[in-house]
Amino acid sequence: MRGARLRELERMNEMDTMLQQVMTEPGKIEFREIAVPAPQVGEVLVKVMKIGVCGSDIHVYHGKHPFTQYPVTQGHEVSGKVAALGEGVTGFSVGQKVTIEPQVYCGRCYPCTHGKYNLCEELKVMGFQTVGTASEYVAVDASKVTALPETMSFDEGAMIEPLAVTVHAVKRAGDVRGQKIAVLGAGPIGILLAQSAKALGAAQVLVTDISTPRLELAKLCGADFAVNTKERDFGEALTACFGPDKADVIYDCAGNDITMGQAIKHARKGSTIILVAVYAGMATVDLAVLNDHELDLNTSMMYRHEDYLEAIRLVEEGKIRLRPLMSRHFAFRDYLAAYAYIDANRETTMKVLIDVDGSEA
Repeated sequence: MRGARLRELERMNEMDTMLQQVMTEPGKIEFREIAVPAPQVGEVLVKVMKIGVCGSDIHVYHGKHPFTQYPVTQGHEVSGKVAALGEGVTGFSVGQKVTIEPQVYCGRCYPCTHGKYNLCEELKVMGFQTVGTASEYVAVDASKVTALPETMSFDEGAMIEPLAVTVHAVKRAGDVRGQKIAVLGAGPIGILLAQSAKALGAAQVLVTDISTPRLELAKLCGADFAVNTKERDFGEALTACFGPDKADVIYDCAGNDITMGQAIKHARKGSTIILVAVYAGMATVDLAVLNDHELDLNTSMMYRHEDYLEAIRLVEEGKIRLRPLMSRHFAFRDYLAAYAYIDANRETTMKVLIDVDGSEA
């Protein structure tokens, strides 16, 4: 093991430089040639293979992310393979498939010391408040590296991060086995959440949106019901699909006053609403009805390590389908073209993947 580690480090030194993506200002990306980082004590050097583009990345591209400053190297949905191990790192081997958990937390505040580091008082996320993974190689603390099954593709590995978001969100409702779940919004997170709920035992899942192509994809991925609320009232759909008792839990994966208003107005009294999406601005919702109906309005923030492990397990067991959500691949140097494509195809685009390694496998 030590000999292989030294040989790989020597090869890294011979290679010397790599490309790193940097968004210097909204809508402008440069590629810089910098030194390949040497893994320090306790670090893993990861050769980045695939990067997924998410909605928050698009906000950065448009200059609308409130907590990101420029220049910034993006990338937080990632898969790769171990290129080298720093001193003291065990449990990984060179060439092993891995993903990276992009949260950088202090480990000292109340949430961190009580098992909720995803709510760290000083939380930073790679690609937003600190350097992301959009480089040919990245050195990270071994605690942020999670092994992937060798049977899992790098494309699938790059989607474990958003899947972990939805696994965590489902678990915020507790045990959903046998329950009826409504999901508002059929974007990537909405469809992954619908799949996660079914995989974790939900009896039936209803997905709503105003896009027919997205709803068709939700059905393809296992939703029991898919309703276009531009054509049909949400309250009527709830009753038609689930009966007079409606949904046990409603997840808002769209994050706007219309969807949250629908949830509050039509939720069964005493039931639960969970906000998963990030609101773009200040919300205006009917808290009087929320109060009068004794609704539990809950939220979900990112994930923890156990959610990554659960997400990987569900994919490995065939309970989650990721490939139908993969819309298109772009080469590393075509990052800007990927953003332009997403902007031009918002209704039909789900997950765009960046091929850092130069392949589409």
